[in-house]
Amino acid sequence: MGRGRQKAKHTKVARELKYFSPDTNYSALQQELSAAEASRVREEDPWAEYASKYNADDDDED
Repeated sequence: MGRGRQKAKHTKVARELKYFSPDTNYSALQQELSAAEASRVREEDPWAEYASKYNADDDDED
């Protein structure tokens, strides 16, 4: 008898989660994504000079 009530409660919670649609703040999402992109570009910059230097040497071997 207790299992039926527990299952009904889980079903209710699952249904609420499935159909829940919060308001999305697109401007905040855009700022967060652009900040992540900018930090990723900054991480790659220190190696760019070394990559170009050694890529130029690789072309001479062919």
